[in-house]
Amino acid sequence: MPELSHFCDVAVKLGAKDAKVISARNVFVEDWVRLKCQFGCGCWNTNLMCPPHSPNAETMRRVVACYEHAVLIHCDESSYVRKIIPQLERRVFLDGHHGALGLGCGPCYLCGDCNLQSCTHPDEARPAMEACSIDVFKTARAAGFPIKVLRSRREHGNYFGLVLVE
Repeated sequence: MPELSHFCDVAVKLGAKDAKVISARNVFVEDWVRLKCQFGCGCWNTNLMCPPHSPNAETMRRVVACYEHAVLIHCDESSYVRKIIPQLERRVFLDGHHGALGLGCGPCYLCGDCNLQSCTHPDEARPAMEACSIDVFKTARAAGFPIKVLRSRREHGNYFGLVLVE
């Protein structure tokens, strides 16, 4: 993992609060997570980065199993994650990791209304970890990051993104 640690520095320079290299075995895919999107988020079926268009749990388990490591980033704002992940994914790719795959957080806001046919921002848009059935709470806690359920809109959240690295 030390050969990947410089990507944590890259993530911080791009605006992340912190970043860690983790084992892909510590990326937890759970069947129930996608249901939280369907029954709790108003963005279900409103853009190509959210369910039902994003990979389901079964697909995501197979995908994660193809990887050995991941760079998990921690930010203070979801918009930072959405900005950093595509850039970090590209840096990892250009460094020779051709299978680099980035996942962000929250719904995509790049278009006012998604055409639900073909993404017009493929260089920037990435599905959210939670949209792909990844238990962000369990994954972040296993990496030692702070995360808790927010009880009011006044509380400050912790936001995470991930780049899978083969």
